[in-house]
Amino acid sequence: MEMIQAAQVFDQVLRGLLLVALLASLTVALTAWAIRHKHLDAFSGWSRWVRRWSDPILSPVERQLVRRGRNPQEAPTWLLGIVAVAGILVLSLTRWLVGTAATIAALGEGGTLPVVWFLVNLLYNALLLALLVRVIGSWVGATRWTSLIRWSYTLTDWLVLPIQRRLPPFGPFDLSPILAYFALLLLRSLILGLL
Repeated sequence: MEMIQAAQVFDQVLRGLLLVALLASLTVALTAWAIRHKHLDAFSGWSRWVRRWSDPILSPVERQLVRRGRNPQEAPTWLLGIVAVAGILVLSLTRWLVGTAATIAALGEGGTLPVVWFLVNLLYNALLLALLVRVIGSWVGATRWTSLIRWSYTLTDWLVLPIQRRLPPFGPFDLSPILAYFALLLLRSLILGLL
């Protein structure tokens, strides 16, 4: 019971911190937008104050954008997107870790059936994460040979490639990961229904 309460407190604190980070990056992005569209003077007190505390954070993002041939003025928008995606990933990861720890603690009391149930869910979550990494990687231009996401292709090719071969093309959209997700969901439901 104490572990659940501690996890809830940790979740609330983490949500608060992530909300503050999201609001700060939104403030930076909106201020940059207002300056670019001449709704705000670049040398006003507010603009200089926002630039003073955001420059150490924006400088690495701007350098990466310049290296990739992009406009460094896009850095506030990229920062907002990075903070939003990272926040979702951090929340999901911590909830998964807490849920896994609670499940492992409960497994000691249950016998073999809960262990099989846990392993099926663990495999499902790992494949779902691999599908998500594969999709997000394709959005940012990473290919199956990119070292950071190669593992996701290795884990999901057995399911995605047969769907991809049978699915008619939908222009630039690859719907096979979505169908693979539904196939995984159905397979998980069938296996857990048999238990």
